[in-house]
Amino acid sequence: MNDQPETVPETVYVTTHRVKCDGADNVPGGAALGHPRVWLEIDDKGYVDCGYCDRRFVLKDGHAH
Repeated sequence: MNDQPETVPETVYVTTHRVKCDGADNVPGGAALGHPRVWLEIDDKGYVDCGYCDRRFVLKDGHAH
């Protein structure tokens, strides 16, 4: 049994299927404090998770506007 509290990754709601993540979009100093920029593609699930920082990108309304 794990007594540690579960941390929930940040969720970002987007309107496009293709998103970029560098782990530091909202951090002063920018990408130098994050991870290498990666481009991610949201599939039929309606979301994609960044393999570096676990940030979850969710497509608003399940489809691109």
